[in-house]
Amino acid sequence: MVTNAPAGRAPQDDRRLPLRERKKLRTRRALVDAALELFTDRGFDETTIEDLVDEVEISRRTFFRYFPSKEAVATAAEADLWDAYIAEFARTDLHGTVLGALRSALIAAILGMDDGWDDRIVRTRMLISHVPVPLRDASTLLSINAQERLVAELETKLGVDGRQDIRLRLLGEFAFGAYRCGAKNWAAGRGEGGGRGRWGRNVLARRVDEAFDAIPASLAMTV
Repeated sequence: MVTNAPAGRAPQDDRRLPLRERKKLRTRRALVDAALELFTDRGFDETTIEDLVDEVEISRRTFFRYFPSKEAVATAAEADLWDAYIAEFARTDLHGTVLGALRSALIAAILGMDDGWDDRIVRTRMLISHVPVPLRDASTLLSINAQERLVAELETKLGVDGRQDIRLRLLGEFAFGAYRCGAKNWAAGRGEGGGRGRWGRNVLARRVDEAFDAIPASLAMTV
């Protein structure tokens, strides 16, 4: 069971970034936080890009430097996780099973997100549940694109063409399927008591870990 970040890993530390990059990251996060707040209070369709840029006091041009659309800013927390996951797996030395490495990298990515990510991902998931069109489509497309990137990374690491070896694409399906199943149980608060702690990244990581655990038994299931 996952309860803490892996040894040697810590939540993302922005202080290691150059000042220019830290400023850009702060602006991006402020934009995401403002967007999620306005989308929740006023409604996604009712909130305009003008509302967002006024709230953060930036120009439309600056907005479009960070995000191509309202959908993109609404699902930024998910995009951030997928970027972190791909980067974590790219750094991973493969030992043992490949699925085990994919699992470890995903758990490390979840636990290593910045301090404000927990709140952003909860708000994002709630928003998607209330505005399934177009946000669910945007979320699905994000995960599909990330899965393709993961398979490409697998191809590089293993020196195998995923178009010729279906196992690579199946591994991508297993990894992202485990996340989706675990995240659904996390969002439903299954197995947790009340309080805000049930929405934290540690609980999400446990639910995803449990989903990976269930893969062998699922494949062996008969009727």
